[in-house]
Amino acid sequence: MTRRDLSLPAGYSDLLTALKDRVRAARTRAQRTVNTQLIELYWSIGKDILARQETEAWGSGVIARLAEDLRGEFPDMKGLSRSNLFYMRNFAAAFPDPIVQQAAGQLPWGHIMVLLDKTETLPQRQWYAAAAVEYGWSRNVLMNMIMGQSMERSGNAPSNFGQLLAGQDSELAQQVSKDPYNFEFLGLSGEVAERDFEQGLMDRITETLRELGPGFSFVGRQVHFEVGGDDFYVDLLFFHVEQLRYFVIELKTGKFQPEHAGKLNFYVALVDDKLKREFHADTVGILICGSKNDHTVRYTLGRSSSPMAVAAYTYDQLPAEDKALIPTEDRVTAALDELPTTATE
Repeated sequence: MTRRDLSLPAGYSDLLTALKDRVRAARTRAQRTVNTQLIELYWSIGKDILARQETEAWGSGVIARLAEDLRGEFPDMKGLSRSNLFYMRNFAAAFPDPIVQQAAGQLPWGHIMVLLDKTETLPQRQWYAAAAVEYGWSRNVLMNMIMGQSMERSGNAPSNFGQLLAGQDSELAQQVSKDPYNFEFLGLSGEVAERDFEQGLMDRITETLRELGPGFSFVGRQVHFEVGGDDFYVDLLFFHVEQLRYFVIELKTGKFQPEHAGKLNFYVALVDDKLKREFHADTVGILICGSKNDHTVRYTLGRSSSPMAVAAYTYDQLPAEDKALIPTEDRVTAALDELPTTATE
């Protein structure tokens, strides 16, 4: 008789499930603790190197020797290369306050390297680090968000939220709007029909949701509403699970026209009447268009009765021949590692 043939007591399965969850949670906490300690170590090493460079004019040759000696003492420990020591030095310079007090202290080292490579100011680094921690962005997602200037575009769309939504509700709705939206992942260029544009967003729904931002869930495309025998279709309908509100998104490939806002205003009213529940926040409309005159937009929205924002979009990619001229990170790092050192450093 094997252990698998045992007659198990009542409640065994529930206990097993609970213990599995407990073990997983403990392993996750342990991994986070190890990561935090490693990040603190790297920051402290970088701080010491930075201080020596300032007081004793350490050059790259001394840092290379330091890396060699540390690897000799700790041969089983990764991350003590010359290039990584330079990253540690830059890490301490980029985050001057104790790292345990900052969001970056909770990120893996690979994420921090991206922040060091792709951001230029402390506010940028802090914003992207906090967002990566809050939303659990992978390294690639963090890279895409930075390259797509997510921080710079967030909350920029002209809207009437301040007039039609109260206090914090207005701020939350504004935060999730962007201008422009970056749909480069569609791989489109030139003039595109609205239906093809819409289809492209649906074919790449994961990337579309990522560009809209955390909290959005897809409800439907060409969502049908019947009003007194007349048929109407909303281009795209989303629900924000954190704000508990519907977002009606209308797509226009041309320039914004005031009549576009009238149609979106009607659709927002329809969703409020047909789908919104008592515990939901007010429905918001976002018109995404090919181009816009902000003066026209603000004048139009000032007369609208529904909370709405208007944003432009871009989807043109950098030409392949231009991309080929840009060196990859690996090539840049390899080139730095091959730089000669002088005996006097």
